Amino acid sequence: MNWQVTYSIDSLDTNPVIKNFEQEYEAIDWLSEERSRRVDHIVQHSQYSISDKELEEIEETESSLSRIIRV
Repeated sequence: MNWQVTYSIDSLDTNPVIKNFEQEYEAIDWLSEERSRRVDHIVQHSQYSISDKELEEIEETESSLSRIIRV
């Protein structure tokens, strides 16, 4: 069995990033790193200071844009 990670830019993304991995832990590691990278990018490029609540909302949004399935 392989594992497939799908990660969209936003909820309307018609061409999400799709990665395939042989091991589940590889898929989880990649997704975790990519999610952290995207959250960091949003925080770094924000014109305003981001509160803890806003950071949590950003993380939740990024989490909702991704999924891992067994293929």
